[in-house]
Amino acid sequence: MSWTDERVELLKKLWSEGLSASQIATELGEVTRNAVIGKVHRLGLSGRAKSPTPAPARPRSKTDRPERPGTGAGDLARPHRPATIGNTALAAEPEEMPEEAPAPAPKAVDNVVPMAQRCTIMNLTESTCRWPLGEPGTESFHFCGGKSNPGTPYCTVHARMAYQPVQDRRRDRRLAFL
Repeated sequence: MSWTDERVELLKKLWSEGLSASQIATELGEVTRNAVIGKVHRLGLSGRAKSPTPAPARPRSKTDRPERPGTGAGDLARPHRPATIGNTALAAEPEEMPEEAPAPAPKAVDNVVPMAQRCTIMNLTESTCRWPLGEPGTESFHFCGGKSNPGTPYCTVHARMAYQPVQDRRRDRRLAFL
């Protein structure tokens, strides 16, 4: 199939009338929708008119769609939250769901590492805690150096901070997405 002048003129006319590429391809015959789109692009045609018969939007009621589980009036499984569109940096903070109390964080006193215990990467062994402290690359960067638990690279305090129970991680992740 070749694009004759008559077919190109008919394409331009149908395009300006607002027909879709599929409708134009059917009208022209022996040409695909993609061929019509390519020709329109090469001709630089733009600014199509509105479709001659736009489908009217019909209002939807609750009876038009089946009810999903968890959306009924008696269901209190998920609280309603407004949808945020666009930049969410300034969006309102979601309300946290009151569930079981989170595991207590290590006390600040437990987290203090004595100066004599601190060590550099050159002093680390299999039995010393490898918890990094400070900003890497600075003079003050060091590792905890305390006695590590068997099978873990950390002491008891840092192991509690590093390893959280699975259920706590799931709950924290769920709260992060609200």
